[in-house]
Amino acid sequence: MSLKAQLNRSELTIGSWVTLGHPSIAEIMASAGFDWLVLDMEHSVLELSEVQAIIQVLDAKQCPAIVRLTSNHPDQIKRVMDAGATGVMVPMIKSAADAKAAVDGVYYPPRGQRGVGLARAQGYGASFPAYRAWLEDNAVIVVMIEHVDAVQAIDEILAVPGIDAYIIGPYDLSGSMGRPGDLNHPDVQAAIAQVLEAGRRAGKPGGIHVIEPDPQALQQRIEAGFNFLGYALDIRILDSICRSHLQSIRATLKK
Repeated sequence: MSLKAQLNRSELTIGSWVTLGHPSIAEIMASAGFDWLVLDMEHSVLELSEVQAIIQVLDAKQCPAIVRLTSNHPDQIKRVMDAGATGVMVPMIKSAADAKAAVDGVYYPPRGQRGVGLARAQGYGASFPAYRAWLEDNAVIVVMIEHVDAVQAIDEILAVPGIDAYIIGPYDLSGSMGRPGDLNHPDVQAAIAQVLEAGRRAGKPGGIHVIEPDPQALQQRIEAGFNFLGYALDIRILDSICRSHLQSIRATLKK
């Protein structure tokens, strides 16, 4: 079953974030069993050529590759989709118009406004009709809800045809509310709850990024009702495992 089909059925999926450019890292994470991986171009130094190389590896592992964009710009959407991405995660969606622009960037006319080119996704020109059919049935568009304006317009955003899921960016959301980093502030928590409830009404899967590799924190988010969850990221998994193992080893050596 495709990721898009899973999202349409509101099934629980758990993915993670890739920020390091070596394809082997993404290959290891895909082999571990994540349902999808986000290739983060917004908060990493990943270049488009690296993103395409990673997508090629993930395709071989049958792991959907979602590219987190730097902005909601049709030129970047077009290029990452032409590289073969399963879909995009679009930052700072604040209105239905923003959401519609993301959809327009992914789909060809008449549904959208994406320019036609022949690149990896289209079989380098050999399979454009097949790719166009694939796009309609499989492309995934995830909107990032990370501003108070988006919370206020959440029903209209999720009602835009073509939006498959949402994910909350709690740090930027708290900043837009004048509470940067204060994620437990009642106003911030109320905004998160408002988005979650809107997602339930719209039948749209949604989630939040659990930054630290903490299974208990992930379980709490699942119990809260989120079903499109980002779990940690490559650098936090690597750092936390190294630190915890070395602390245990050194504690044992001191005995």
